[in-house]
Amino acid sequence: MHLKELQLKNYRNYETQEISFQDHVNVFIGENAQGKTNIMEAIYVLGFAKSHRTPRDKELIRWDSEYGKIEGRVQKRNGPLSLQIVISQKGKKAKYNHIEQRRLTDYIGALNIVMFAPEDLNLVKGSPQVRRRFIDMEIGQISPLYLHHLSQYQKILQQRNHLLRDLQRRRKEEQEIMLDILTEQLIEHAVKIVYKRHEFLQMLQEWASPIHSGITRNQESLEIQYKSSVQVSDSADMTKIIEEYETKFDKIKEKEMDRGTTLVGPHRDDLALYVNDKDVQTYGSQGQQRTTALSLKLAEIELIKSEVGEYPLLLLDDVLSELDDNRQSHLLNTIQGKVQTFVTTTSVEGIEHDTLKSASLFNVENGTAALIK
Repeated sequence: MHLKELQLKNYRNYETQEISFQDHVNVFIGENAQGKTNIMEAIYVLGFAKSHRTPRDKELIRWDSEYGKIEGRVQKRNGPLSLQIVISQKGKKAKYNHIEQRRLTDYIGALNIVMFAPEDLNLVKGSPQVRRRFIDMEIGQISPLYLHHLSQYQKILQQRNHLLRDLQRRRKEEQEIMLDILTEQLIEHAVKIVYKRHEFLQMLQEWASPIHSGITRNQESLEIQYKSSVQVSDSADMTKIIEEYETKFDKIKEKEMDRGTTLVGPHRDDLALYVNDKDVQTYGSQGQQRTTALSLKLAEIELIKSEVGEYPLLLLDDVLSELDDNRQSHLLNTIQGKVQTFVTTTSVEGIEHDTLKSASLFNVENGTAALIK
């Protein structure tokens, strides 16, 4: 798939902007705070209907404007499509081929995107929340049903935590009955989430392992493990996972009421990454952590291609300067000629690679992007 055209209106520091892209590599060059990352963010929002930089949609609207709008013309193997996101003080609307989507879960997945930014290097050494978000965002692109279960789980989790806080202060029999009902509903969605995560991480392992070996010239092996509060495996059926959750929740019921929060579930799970059988988060060097993060991102690209039949867009936001020559070359060699890529950088000097030599270059200055070549 390829993004052929992007239109912005009242988005961040862009009043109006129309950009046409080539199918391979598009590079945005400019000083900091001129609007390079805003373009990347707009493409990301077009795909995910949310920003990777802020949870507050209103921040995306240009100062003193009533609304912000992103429109994109996309070419997929089965034909063209148009996408639109409009953000106002009242909320957010998403349109697919000019038809407003009632639920965002029906919209997400139309434009597949993999983003690699400096903060993604925290994928390895950052908090479990960072890794959970990585898993959820990527599965959501290829499985709308997963997004449904995740959304329902989060709603029930919020209700359950609210009830637990009430029980922390004062316990009533009818509230404890309600807690049991919410626990049962939570487990129903939790089972689907952890099973899909397990399945996804197994597929990611299949792609990431050879990529990691290639980057390290067969000196290192990468292993991905899902750290769940219940046992999840290929042979484990849903009934067994449900029973394990029920047992765990029953054991910690008093503890949860004392603490006023849910202590078990997918919202507390993590993934562990091992290089040569050692936990790379704890024992890996900075170089090993960066190689692991790069391997995961490159594996994402291939996994999405295998699942949807087309390569996703790749967004490289100021990340090339963060990689040494070996990792940089491996990244650019991997994408060359097959993945539409968007790159932001303050300068292309010092990056000697055929991929960038044939790229379209845009100069970004004060909220305006202009084609150089």
